[in-house]
Amino acid sequence: MTDRVCIVTGANTGIGKEIARGLAARRAKVVMICRNHIRGETAQQEIQSTTGNANLQLFLCDLSSMASVQAVADQLIRRLPRIDVIVHNAGLINGARRETTEGLENTFAVNHLAPFLLTGLLISRLRAAGNARIVNVSSRAHMEGFLDLTDLQMERSYSPWRAYRASKLAQILFTYELARRLPASSGVTVNACHPGWVASNFGRDGGLLTRVGVALTRPLQISNVEGARTPLYLAMSEEVTGITGRYFVQERDARSSPLSYDEQLARRLWEASTRLAGVSPG
Repeated sequence: MTDRVCIVTGANTGIGKEIARGLAARRAKVVMICRNHIRGETAQQEIQSTTGNANLQLFLCDLSSMASVQAVADQLIRRLPRIDVIVHNAGLINGARRETTEGLENTFAVNHLAPFLLTGLLISRLRAAGNARIVNVSSRAHMEGFLDLTDLQMERSYSPWRAYRASKLAQILFTYELARRLPASSGVTVNACHPGWVASNFGRDGGLLTRVGVALTRPLQISNVEGARTPLYLAMSEEVTGITGRYFVQERDARSSPLSYDEQLARRLWEASTRLAGVSPG
């Protein structure tokens, strides 16, 4: 991994920080995309101290804003001639329906549209690496997810877990469709994973019932270090070289939900995402 350029979103906390730490420990050049400058800088300094790798860069981005995603992509394109790995890790669940400044449902915007747009904007830098990897950190929650393409913003019917599950299903559908659209000659692979039920800050904005549910299942949860294992495996392991369009659990190829293999749904979601984000990653 020495000198490979690796981007991690949501890198200031939880498994995102451990993914960034794991990459830094293997001497990669790590680009941390965070929303909060103070938290991002604190995490950056901690990772530098524990790994001895000073080759970490911090970029600020509000992933709920497509304009902010565009802005950080512009900065990255100016600074990076190539990108070897991008780990789309940042994600959230909200306790009530919220709209972004651009009028998008917040969960869908952060968990799906931001990775979709950022990938599209950076695809030329990924191609330039010659052997690049895209890792989408999804969730087993997608198994119970479904998408109503006539109401992606969930204006008619909203619940926190329904929105979260739908956004994670969208990530899997995006992973498979992007793999189909990227030719082998592109040198870019894309895979998704379930990191496990991780004891992180997940759910802190998910409302009272979500916070209580997370607290009650705390004994069953794994550490952030353990949660980072599968994303790091997909980012670094020689075992997955050339493998694309798959879903992994505990570092093993696994089956995702039956709905996630619906190619017509994936194409329709791609078209809708392109309209909403303004860029197609193909």
